[in-house]
Amino acid sequence: MRDTWRELEAYLRGVVATLAQQPRTILIVSGHWEESVPTVNAGAHPPLLYDHGGFPNYTYRLTFPAPGAPEVAARIGTLLSAAGIASATETRRGWDHGVFVPLKVMKPCADIPVVQLSMQRGLDPAAHLAIGRALRPLRDEGVLILGSRQTYHTMRGFFGGGAADQKAEAIDAWLRATMLDGATRDKSLIRWEDAPHARAAQPHEDHLLPLMVAEGAASGEAGTVDFQGHALGKPISGFRFG
Repeated sequence: MRDTWRELEAYLRGVVATLAQQPRTILIVSGHWEESVPTVNAGAHPPLLYDHGGFPNYTYRLTFPAPGAPEVAARIGTLLSAAGIASATETRRGWDHGVFVPLKVMKPCADIPVVQLSMQRGLDPAAHLAIGRALRPLRDEGVLILGSRQTYHTMRGFFGGGAADQKAEAIDAWLRATMLDGATRDKSLIRWEDAPHARAAQPHEDHLLPLMVAEGAASGEAGTVDFQGHALGKPISGFRFG
């Protein structure tokens, strides 16, 4: 399993070192939490939610003891309210594997506080871009905004033998081109279903929408392709704004 994800592991391990300074908090949106309104986990020490199935036993014994950041969670609620976006607070939910798996690779010492924000049911791209825009001030307050997602998320396709997938390559190429142009990116992402083979790669777009929140916080700015690799024959790309 580790060999399959070696490219992505190497990238994630190096992310924090490329930043101008270590973030004081990480705000992460995962493809595994949806609520009726964007909901922020304000727990001081959230547990882990082992919400993955069919994996080796050791993956259910992983730990990631980073603290939460209730004061940043409160700030998120304030910013959303100021933008006219209703939100909610949660204190008991654990961090799902879309949070603790990448962060455990990025910061195994777990020394940066973490806050998770849910997606909003309905998965409306425009709504998630607006959420990101509302949270833009956090970037100047030492908060790193991460969208934990995948270009391609069709489990049947992942276990199809690892052969190159031209449909998956097409949507990934579209995303890479789209991320570079800050002037047109929002409009393109709202119409993401028009991209080549979009629904073949994302039958349910829960693993695409976290990107919208991160991008919304940098709306209008040029983006870069920060990572490009493959796993199980499918492309994986990472993007950076700011």
